Amino acid sequence: MKKISIRSFAVVIAIAIVLVLPSAAGAQNPSETLYKTKCAACHGPDGSGSAVGKKLGAHDFRSAEVQAQSDAALNAIIAQGKNKMPAYAKTLKADEITALLAYIRSFAPGK
Repeated sequence: MKKISIRSFAVVIAIAIVLVLPSAAGAQNPSETLYKTKCAACHGPDGSGSAVGKKLGAHDFRSAEVQAQSDAALNAIIAQGKNKMPAYAKTLKADEITALLAYIRSFAPGK
């Protein structure tokens, strides 16, 4: 039987921790993190709208009305803003807006 050095064992353990710990701790995907930092205050963690968001007229992302809008329309709203919603084109990259859009689509009933 081949012996493993302490250093090799430590490297294997470190790699295992890096790969397993984030998923065990419930790590969020980048679009979820972005949603929580940019959108959840008004649209709520589940897309239904927070108390503040509802007072401001934030739409329920789970609604048929929102889910029926085209990707281009929702992308434009995220980028350019609408009514009381701020524009994010200057603070988010195009791929981040696309990721947010995909995350918003995940609120559709049955998903």
